[in-house]
Amino acid sequence: MKHFTKTVAQLNALADDGIVPGINYLLFQGQESIWETRGFAQTWPVPEILTPDMQYDLASLTKVLGTVPVIMMLVQEGKIAIDDPVQKYLPEFGDARPTIRHLLTHTSGISGYIPHRDQLSPQELKRAFLSQQRVDSSFNRQIRYADVNFLYLGWIIEAVCRQPVQTVITERVLRPLGLAGATFHPAADRCVPTEIQPGRGLIRGSVHDPKAFILGAHCGCAGLFASMEDLEQFSHALIETNLAGLLTSKTVDCLFRDQTPLSGPHSRSFGWKLLHSRAADRHLLISHTGFTGTWMILDRQTDQGMIVLTNRVHPTAKNQAYLDRRDHIFASYLAEMQTA
Repeated sequence: MKHFTKTVAQLNALADDGIVPGINYLLFQGQESIWETRGFAQTWPVPEILTPDMQYDLASLTKVLGTVPVIMMLVQEGKIAIDDPVQKYLPEFGDARPTIRHLLTHTSGISGYIPHRDQLSPQELKRAFLSQQRVDSSFNRQIRYADVNFLYLGWIIEAVCRQPVQTVITERVLRPLGLAGATFHPAADRCVPTEIQPGRGLIRGSVHDPKAFILGAHCGCAGLFASMEDLEQFSHALIETNLAGLLTSKTVDCLFRDQTPLSGPHSRSFGWKLLHSRAADRHLLISHTGFTGTWMILDRQTDQGMIVLTNRVHPTAKNQAYLDRRDHIFASYLAEMQTA
């Protein structure tokens, strides 16, 4: 196993320098790994030591661990097609142009302001997203990451499966993979706290994202909690066994290729962001981040990965230093993957 000296030092410094309260990280190559837990689960109202088995609010990692696999299974089963229009499944949406591909690659151009969004009921919020969002000039022209794409994907899953999207993810992904700590309904005392917010106080065991908090089981963009062990198991399954056979090899191949409808090469596959390896062949890796302080990078070709879990939004989400350091850690990891 490569030592990843610079990467490990930078990861440790996130906690040691107080950029995040605590950190769980895993770097693996095949069955060898470097796994570390350090720092605090919370610093307020009283310090609490972080332990390796605690569950994190994964935020947008929910998209690629849950929603993307379900969508790809439905494609494999012929129940949906990648280039089907969104309107086929969500007729309330007023534009016939965006497709499931556009949603998966964040090229849909769907955007818009919803007044008093966080005060709406679940039904009102869904209705607002479907009726008040518009397709702007970025449609089919540029990648613009937005949660709304995965809210729509979640509702498409619901239209096909006739169950809440989070129930479908649980039954079709989490349980078959045996991810014992992955859940949309965690016990608060097992969870790493996130932000302290007016009105909600210290958020612990409840999803941080305000849309997911309102929509509950009907949210496909956030809401999943899991431990490092769960993410390790998912990662090995995805790049080694086609998600334990839930997906075909051809489907997983698609996750490691540019899937945007745009001309020329771009950095998005189905749900995942693409990174170039520093190897001579410049093969593609997949990655994703979560707002709460989580990220994954997976290399199927060399059977390697980096998984990092922090609660960088505790006690406050105003944490630019974390974002700056994360970029440097990504660069260090990609460079060290190619050394001895």
